[in-house]
Amino acid sequence: MRRNNSSRTHLCIAIACALMAPAAWAQDATTTNNPGDTVDGERALDRIKVTARKREETLQEVPVAVTAFTPEALDRLNVRDLGDLDAQVPNLTIYAARGSTSTVTAYIRGVGQADPLWGVDPGVGIYLDDVYIARPQGALLDVFDVERIEVLRGPQGTLYGKNTIGGAIKYISKGLPKQLDGFGSITIGNYNELDVKAGIGGPIGGADSGLRGRVSVASLNRDGFGTNTYTGQDVSDKEINAARFELGAFAGDNFDVRFALDWMDDQSGMRGAKMLAPNPLTRGVYPPLDSRYDIRSGMPNINDTQMKGGSITANWRPSDNISLKYVVAKRESDTQTNIDFDTTPLPLVDVRAFYNDQQVSNELQLNYDAGGRARGVMGLYWFDGDAGGHVLNYFSNPLLAPGLTNPLFGDTQGYVNTKSFAAYADWTFDLSTQLKLDVGARYTDEDKHAVALNRFYTSNSYTTSWGTAANFNKTVNFKNVSPKVSLDYQLTPDIMVYALATRGFKSGGYNIRANTTAVPRSGEPFGDESVDSYELGSKMSLLDDRLFLNLAYFHNKYKDIQLSVFTSYTLPNGSQSFFGDFTNAGQGTVQGVEVEYQYLPTRHWAISGNLAWLDAKYDKFITAGVNVANSQRFTNAPEFSGALNLEWRTALENGGNLSARVGYSYQSDVWPTTDLSPAIHQDGYGLLSAGVIWKMNDAWSFSLQGSNLTDEAYRTTGYNIASYGVLTGFYGPPRQYSLTARYDF
Repeated sequence: MRRNNSSRTHLCIAIACALMAPAAWAQDATTTNNPGDTVDGERALDRIKVTARKREETLQEVPVAVTAFTPEALDRLNVRDLGDLDAQVPNLTIYAARGSTSTVTAYIRGVGQADPLWGVDPGVGIYLDDVYIARPQGALLDVFDVERIEVLRGPQGTLYGKNTIGGAIKYISKGLPKQLDGFGSITIGNYNELDVKAGIGGPIGGADSGLRGRVSVASLNRDGFGTNTYTGQDVSDKEINAARFELGAFAGDNFDVRFALDWMDDQSGMRGAKMLAPNPLTRGVYPPLDSRYDIRSGMPNINDTQMKGGSITANWRPSDNISLKYVVAKRESDTQTNIDFDTTPLPLVDVRAFYNDQQVSNELQLNYDAGGRARGVMGLYWFDGDAGGHVLNYFSNPLLAPGLTNPLFGDTQGYVNTKSFAAYADWTFDLSTQLKLDVGARYTDEDKHAVALNRFYTSNSYTTSWGTAANFNKTVNFKNVSPKVSLDYQLTPDIMVYALATRGFKSGGYNIRANTTAVPRSGEPFGDESVDSYELGSKMSLLDDRLFLNLAYFHNKYKDIQLSVFTSYTLPNGSQSFFGDFTNAGQGTVQGVEVEYQYLPTRHWAISGNLAWLDAKYDKFITAGVNVANSQRFTNAPEFSGALNLEWRTALENGGNLSARVGYSYQSDVWPTTDLSPAIHQDGYGLLSAGVIWKMNDAWSFSLQGSNLTDEAYRTTGYNIASYGVLTGFYGPPRQYSLTARYDF
């Protein structure tokens, strides 16, 4: 059940009070110098450490298209969850899925997947502390107590495996400190926003005990952007609680074991949406509303997701040259959501969905670096996961006579078990002091076992069935080898160029929405998809590290593209009803250019941002035996996008500092859904943001932030179900502003 505002407030205050007190940790806090300051008082850009190749390197020396964010950068850019990274990473599109608050839809370079149903894998892998999150439910992670976020663009098949065909997003939590540190923050904002975040960590039982721990929590709450005018309840609100805990035992510098837990509970309400055109089935009784968030739903306000996970990580360094790492993890999530496709009190297209999944993964990794001309990483990976659920459909056409198929009561139930094994290696050879060769490969062997039972019922009690749409129990196997080769050349100590060729792979599976009676082929497996990617790039550190300029050009051949398409089929009475099809549509070519820049023209000014061009076209798209590639468009693939952040900062006499930022992001027009509905199509738009951060001293800081300051209305996705008159758009957040007080110790 959803909590009221009073209980939210009490919970937030209790969390803040509990974690602002450091008495449980018998250590003193320490301070550090401001990052970016040099000994002569001039400023230089930080060289961020990343683990994009599963070994620690600086961002400017790794020959991979990767964007990394420190905690300070995330605060300056007002990144609250992974969706806020959208404008800050070239050719990244990421947002909350249709009807959801925390289910993620992610695309990188035009490659991804928008369908959250079990049986369909995502195209961008999301990792929490080296553990892959297999399902999109709950994966739009909120940002708190974070060490770093890395976004790897392009196929990552060699090191990260299946379902990273578009790229990977790595969320790295703050580690276990050797000395006490912690923080607490409170944020208030419009829509009655009240967020509390806190974390504390350090040695347990003394500095020499060998035990370290950390706990962090977040309670994130605000009222809705819109209202269900039928019930008076908020929609598009936020009510998320999350916590993470880590305990580490260290036997000197060469061996440690870390135990981690994470938990997230999302009890936000239904997602607001806008009816984009009158629904003829309502006979004009429910015309479109003015607000882009208000709805008139008669369904209960349920949209709950709970996600939790645990992992054990063992690190052993048997010699100066070799390190071993083993990670075993278990994750699970449960989601219950009501989706009112038509957004009216009439039960035209009402769906109740229950999702559940659990996974166990194991990874054994060996790193070798003797300081010579060869170094690298190799590993083994096992994955065993079940994803399933039960979807109850209520489809009705009041313009037709009642009968066996009107209203149409049906369900989709079953599960998909995935067993996957992979072996990989990635090795770097110094061919000379300036030229390096990197070669790698990954072998994957995967079984998918699908059980589906989809039936029709005589009433919305879903107890008496009058027909079966699909009933199968099948297994399909996929094998893949994803190679990688790259060359990087250090033109000067500050300029590196590289060339890369790699392959990404996403396994196939079964359409759990299958209706083998009306569409016999829907019970057959769809195939895997792959991307062969070729990339040229450069990493430049210029003007004494006051200018970082990173460039990339890529050319991808995308084969056997998996697409989820909402279409229709003919019922026995001759009317049309909804059908969710899933198939390998064809192949395409995707190419683009990406520019990332950071510049410190003076000690007071900073300029950063990105520019991206994306050209994504189908070469083949087969429908009813006809190639219709010329009329098709890639979804979530804007041709142009970019961001510009202008920041002014200055030191204060008391040792603090003050900074002010203005940011602008733009993306050209985009097709959010595969049906290419002109009404859901989003024209190009820009978003304006700004922020001021006052760091009063080493302990206290205050931040005033604003996003979408012009209150731009822009669609991220939608529904187009013509057989029931549904044409609905989901919009990005409106203008928001907030004030944060933070205490660090």
